[in-house]
Amino acid sequence: MLILLALLSAFPPLSTDMYLPALPLLQEIWQQPASIINLTLVAFFIGFCSSLLFYGPISDQFGRKPTLLVGISIYVIACLLCGFAENATYLTVFRFLQGVGSASALVMAIAITKDYYQGNERQRVLAYMGVIMSLAPMLAPVLGGFIMTRFSWPLVFFVQALIGLFAWGGVFGMKEPLKEPVAGGLRQALEMYPELMRNGRYAALVLLFSASVITHYSFIGAAADIYIGRYGTSEQIFGFFFAFNAVAIIAGSFVCAKTQRVISARNLLTVGFAGIFTGGILMFLKVFPAPWELAIPMAIASFAFGLSRPASNNIVLEQVDRGAGSASSLMVFLNFMAGALSMWFISQGWSDTVRILAVLAILSGGIVLTIWLLVPCLTGSDKEATCLGQPVEQGH
Repeated sequence: MLILLALLSAFPPLSTDMYLPALPLLQEIWQQPASIINLTLVAFFIGFCSSLLFYGPISDQFGRKPTLLVGISIYVIACLLCGFAENATYLTVFRFLQGVGSASALVMAIAITKDYYQGNERQRVLAYMGVIMSLAPMLAPVLGGFIMTRFSWPLVFFVQALIGLFAWGGVFGMKEPLKEPVAGGLRQALEMYPELMRNGRYAALVLLFSASVITHYSFIGAAADIYIGRYGTSEQIFGFFFAFNAVAIIAGSFVCAKTQRVISARNLLTVGFAGIFTGGILMFLKVFPAPWELAIPMAIASFAFGLSRPASNNIVLEQVDRGAGSASSLMVFLNFMAGALSMWFISQGWSDTVRILAVLAILSGGIVLTIWLLVPCLTGSDKEATCLGQPVEQGH
């Protein structure tokens, strides 16, 4: 189950990072600027985010398994269409559809952890999922660079379709995880969202943790242009630099998994947010020679990101007693909307993209860290009275 959950969670990074080495080539063969080609990245996240809010309630009512089978089928078809795209417009549209299918995988993986695991055990599982799924952004650009060097860019999407088929087979053989479906129709299920937002602590935590992803997704949107366009690395060398960043995320998630029994979630998150801020400062000062002026500070920020994500996801899930699908959908929706906006912002043709990325890390890490430290009631257990309200018991 852990391997299947990790594979499902890896759909978004596989879908974005594997074809990052192809972006400069697509600019050249289609004679389009980076801002146009980067729309294929943004379109994926828009499709991903726009469908997230539906998968959660649907799965709460009809089950995780059928929802996943339909979503992964959409993903596989979209991957094949991307491979046959003839211009940037078609690829952007098909990437949107790929995002729609991919959304089912990640949100269901998180919801299933709520179905199967409790408390610290769930945080540990989320951490190990983070370790395994971080292999995707580490290996995907390397694999993409290998394909680009020896074959052609459409094969990248055909490989993604094959991965989707493996995941579909795993889900088909899985027993339904949801034990207590939400009563009522789909409209009633969708009405959980206003109820969730009235849960002050859930809403505050989701918004706060969404701001902490800005640095991570800004780097994804700018990495190929900086390493290949500015530093002059090859597509394959870029893949190795990107893998170096992914190793840092893996290390952070692994440390979280090994220390979560002896270090509180509050302290883990404090260190994580401080690490993002520190990485931004080092990047802004450019204390290392190129290309390490980006690689080393970003690795520090990525380690901090990997350290903080399992604990933050677990804390958010603890705020609800039922309707984990809807809670997961809204959480992932806000995370990826912040990511999509960050990727759009970083691709606006800045004269010094590294310096802009550093400013984003300083602001996001610093603001989140400050709020986290000044509002201690955010970190109480889900059964304690807090200044922001009690957990929502959907359906009660």
